[in-house]
Amino acid sequence: MDVSLGKKRILILSEGFGAGHTQAAHALSVTLEQRSSNIETRVLELGAFLHPTLAPWIFHAYKKTVTSQPKLYGKLYRAQYKKSFNRLTQLALHRIFYAQTAAIIQQWAPQAIVCTHPFPNVVVSRLKRAGLSTPLCTVITDYDAHGTWVSEEVNKYLVSTEDVKNKLLGRGIAEAQVEITGIPVHPSFREAHDKTMIRQEFQLKPMPTVLVMGGGWGLIGGDSLSAHLMEWRDQVQFLFCLGSNEKALSKLSGDPRYQHPNVRLFGFTKEIGKLMEVSDLLVTKPGGMTCSEGLAKSIPMLFYDPIPGQEEENLQYFTLQGFGEPIRSADTIKNWLSMLVDRYADVEARRASISRKMRNLASTDCSNVIMQLLG
Repeated sequence: MDVSLGKKRILILSEGFGAGHTQAAHALSVTLEQRSSNIETRVLELGAFLHPTLAPWIFHAYKKTVTSQPKLYGKLYRAQYKKSFNRLTQLALHRIFYAQTAAIIQQWAPQAIVCTHPFPNVVVSRLKRAGLSTPLCTVITDYDAHGTWVSEEVNKYLVSTEDVKNKLLGRGIAEAQVEITGIPVHPSFREAHDKTMIRQEFQLKPMPTVLVMGGGWGLIGGDSLSAHLMEWRDQVQFLFCLGSNEKALSKLSGDPRYQHPNVRLFGFTKEIGKLMEVSDLLVTKPGGMTCSEGLAKSIPMLFYDPIPGQEEENLQYFTLQGFGEPIRSADTIKNWLSMLVDRYADVEARRASISRKMRNLASTDCSNVIMQLLG
């Protein structure tokens, strides 16, 4: 493995349980390398890298549990809320990952390790207990602090809010170990883009626009949500982003309701920042990464179908802050879309309010904290 001479190396470890953890990892990678030509990063989804055959089966089982039995997932989340991984789980992770992860670290010799998912965090923490001296930084990629993130060996926690910091302090983590940084998003989300050029690039119209997202899995709500949205397609432009869900993309493409000049369907795309730039409202599941990207773009949000557990906590935070609201009934959709059509100035005022609140959120840049760990 080639190592650039003289550069500070940062290993960023994630997992493929949903897209957000790895998106945060890549956002950090880009930001750190933009900040200094003396920094080299490497991003790995640890399970997929070390066990490319086994990992897809595990991720599929997780996705199936979350989507088909959300109440069961919520019970498991709450049952373990204040606990670290039990000894059996830690032992399993140890057996599956320990030796190979140690070999990667020894070979690449990073000056710091960053984890954006609890699984690699457990593995690296165990290595540190066995004598690894490399600083470990853990980025909590939701607006909550589940017990599985917590480990005595973590040198720095980077968290989204004051509330998450306080939860960690309540679990015995020293205040000096926790920094409020927000969840890292790709630098492009903080840049302003020319809306006219974006519309030309994607052949969009200059009219009220709603972006509908279902995260990396493309879970675009049920038929009821779609039916209420499509009632407005003559007056509002809809952009549906279905992520890697090719089945959902095919289904919607064949549905007459979506075969309309004001309705656009997208599969996986790296251009979400541009689509947010030209959108006036984001309808989404309350995933930590999507919400953070929407916040960076100061776009009002409507939330549907939160996964019990972390997405419920994300929804609660963003609702309390005035950044969005849950879809409680058809009236929620009607109120917002009628505002877009008839009272657009009110929507612009909401966006300006979100922008002001976002600027007032006290936080340190993630990359600053990580660079300080390099010494």
